[in-house]
Amino acid sequence: MAGSIPAGLARLAVAAAAIAAVWPSQAAPNSSTPDFAGVWARMTFGAEAPPAGRQGIVNLMHRASDGAYDGLKLVGDYNDPLLKPAAAAQVKRLGDISRTGDAFPDPSNQCAPQQPPYILRQQEIQLLQGKDEVTILYMLDHHVRHVRLNAQHPSKVTPSWMGDSIGHYEGDTLVVDTVGIKVGPMSMADQYGSPQSASMHVTERYRMVDGDTMLRAFAQNEKEFGRADGENGNGVFYDPNYKGPGLQLHYTVEDPNVFTGPWSQVVTYRKAGSEWQEQVCAENQTEYYAAKDTSVPRAEKRDF
Repeated sequence: MAGSIPAGLARLAVAAAAIAAVWPSQAAPNSSTPDFAGVWARMTFGAEAPPAGRQGIVNLMHRASDGAYDGLKLVGDYNDPLLKPAAAAQVKRLGDISRTGDAFPDPSNQCAPQQPPYILRQQEIQLLQGKDEVTILYMLDHHVRHVRLNAQHPSKVTPSWMGDSIGHYEGDTLVVDTVGIKVGPMSMADQYGSPQSASMHVTERYRMVDGDTMLRAFAQNEKEFGRADGENGNGVFYDPNYKGPGLQLHYTVEDPNVFTGPWSQVVTYRKAGSEWQEQVCAENQTEYYAAKDTSVPRAEKRDF
């Protein structure tokens, strides 16, 4: 929901505005290329189901008050046949932790690299369109992706946190193809902890949608994934009066080592209602979203 900006975030916004003043032009390379200029935001971490085809696993936990997915208890459906046995066991193990009210370790709360497709849960993005490259900026932890246009993946890809991304325009759509995503201790394909392997392949399709489509998708997303108190605890804001076109992302994930088939999700953004909300994660045990500290192991007997 729209709201006032906390003082700390306001200072970040001022700094971001100063940087933006000297940032190179974000104009689309030519008149035939769709223009995705601007800062795009959404209020939740949840993604919408695709209009057709298989969606990813969903949360088994719903709030009793309104039936919405419970964002504080992320228990992925480990019985979903989309998951191979080892992946299902991992999702169940992490879900059992989340059922207790504690957050299991993930790339966000551990300040770890957020790789595709996990990074697509971030709430604010900006696409900088150049002649030979599209740069995608994310609000959290200085995450940046570089998409080479009209290029090919090398015959031998060196794995990296963001993978090797190439892209091209198909009419009004930017298509991004990513392989070679490095796997680390915190790697996961979704917020429920589904694992990923070196064979993961992610395809993203970005396009503009009309205002009515954007508003319907935004309202449905808020209904399914919004906070129970109606507040936004992540410093992201939008202009409630904006009814112009939105940016919509449709992405598909394939990983034969983890999933029994491909699955897709949709993310719909509207224009941000504030300056760029850059946030930096510092390693600590405070769960800012739950207003408490995560429990840490304690010795039953002192060492000295």
